[in-house]
Amino acid sequence: MALLPSVLVFLAATVIAVPLFKRLKLGAILGYLIAGIIIGPNVLNAVNDPETILHFAEMGVVFLLFVIGLELEPKTLWRMRNQIVFTGGAQLFGTALILGGFLLALGFSVIIAIVIGLAVALSSTAFAIQLMTEQRILHTPPGQQGFSILLMQDVAVIPILLLVASFSPQVTDAEVPWWMAAGTIVLVLVAGRFLINPFLRVVSRYGSTEVMTAAALLIVLITALAMEQVGMSMGMGAFIAGILLADSTFKHQLETEIEPFKGLLLGLFFIAIGMNLDLQLLVDKPAQVAIATALLVALKAGVIFVLLRLNKQSNTDSTRVALMLSQGGEFAFVVMTLAVSSQVLAADLAAMVNLVVGISMALTSPLVIIYSLLYNSKNCPAVYDTQRESPEPQVIIAGFGRFGQITARILAANGIAFTAMDKDAEHIEFVRKFGNKVFFGDATRLDLLRTAGIEHARILLIAIDDPQQVSALATMVKHDFPDIQVIARARDRMHAARLARLGVEHITREMFSGALDASKQVLSAYGYTPGQVDYMTQVFTEHDINMLRRTIEQDMSLPDLIANSEQGREELKQLFDEDKREISANTP
Repeated sequence: MALLPSVLVFLAATVIAVPLFKRLKLGAILGYLIAGIIIGPNVLNAVNDPETILHFAEMGVVFLLFVIGLELEPKTLWRMRNQIVFTGGAQLFGTALILGGFLLALGFSVIIAIVIGLAVALSSTAFAIQLMTEQRILHTPPGQQGFSILLMQDVAVIPILLLVASFSPQVTDAEVPWWMAAGTIVLVLVAGRFLINPFLRVVSRYGSTEVMTAAALLIVLITALAMEQVGMSMGMGAFIAGILLADSTFKHQLETEIEPFKGLLLGLFFIAIGMNLDLQLLVDKPAQVAIATALLVALKAGVIFVLLRLNKQSNTDSTRVALMLSQGGEFAFVVMTLAVSSQVLAADLAAMVNLVVGISMALTSPLVIIYSLLYNSKNCPAVYDTQRESPEPQVIIAGFGRFGQITARILAANGIAFTAMDKDAEHIEFVRKFGNKVFFGDATRLDLLRTAGIEHARILLIAIDDPQQVSALATMVKHDFPDIQVIARARDRMHAARLARLGVEHITREMFSGALDASKQVLSAYGYTPGQVDYMTQVFTEHDINMLRRTIEQDMSLPDLIANSEQGREELKQLFDEDKREISANTP
């Protein structure tokens, strides 16, 4: 089938199925799977060669792992090491041991039991992460326990593939030497640590938005393909690259640029999984498929539930996470493909495993929803028994020049977390040397602002020095996030009036406070007492605020503003004259 008609079929299937399944509260992923089944060879046969499409769509998983890596700073990963090794390891090997034992009892060989047991013990990282994110449980303690299980599974994919290849009766000399694989990993680590940030600084300074998008894709693809060439997982390479960039000033920018590609390719990935399922097996052996699927889901959920309870999570949270991770994973398809090509498994047995895994994926969202309906008053509630382990900063500073840094320093001195954004890469790198956490990015882009956490913020300080960008950002935030308190930097009186009409509650004229301080010093040097200085500046401040309020309320044009200023100067002169008379009258 030609490329454009295939793309048309995929887009139509996505646009129809996903909104429908989300409307039914069954989740987008189940919509993708069902869409794949319908357009695949089992029903409409609208798209040919689903295996090739699946191989291409695996890039969605690669991009997902890169974004996950961006969210994991090395210190966070090190802090989770015990959860990853012990909780994740116990789930993987415990599930594989139990399922492998069942297969041995059914008469399968030890090798087949090991391969299938390990393959189906892997959950779907793409499925589970997206589901936990939708349910807002990913960043809670039980969600982090589930995430550590997924990380251990991703790390174990490479050893499992190597183990399956070692079981092959075929003799091959094509294996990559261990030193080449180790050298590639070292090269990725060195490049991520010393080369990528300078490269991105050059791109941000001389390139455009499109070039930054191309740079983000280039980083992910080069890393993934380099790891694949030495026999490693493309996803693992992207994950490592993401971790290395987790502390980068370009973190939010990279995540924003990758997000559309990740979303589309993940959708294509799940559609391709649906297309590759052999539904004829479900017709021929319905009882076997149903029992195998129920066994897989029940055993995986049971093992994960026990592990989370041992880690002192509540019954409610443990059950939710267990159900979200109870399915087989996308890497099971990879393991089965390798096992068949290596003559370790028969094709019909691998097809049965693939079907069971696919059905277990389709059952996950309904199981979570049914559990929520049975044990909660609301469907899939966003409030859990435990609080977030690492809450998002509730203050965002847009623009990190001299104006924004003053507030940032005060916040940091008082232990208040904030996220700062600026689009001057060289400026950011200089500021970071002093311990500030600031990221590269244009705050007037809504997608980038979302990535920076605007949905979790309570306060936005707009400290950008361009009045037009300040107004544009204020307009966007007041429209899309009306509950956020906006504090904006105004260039002058006219700009302050425009911001006030946009609904900005707190406005700071950038020169006003500094000019008042200077005038106080001038008056003191002239000979006035501190009390007189404070009084004179207070009178002026109140008068100026009243003039600004009048400008806003009357929506004055420029001629009106000039006339108002002349009137204001006359009123101010009268006030000062009255003050002089009072002071003279009270002076002995």
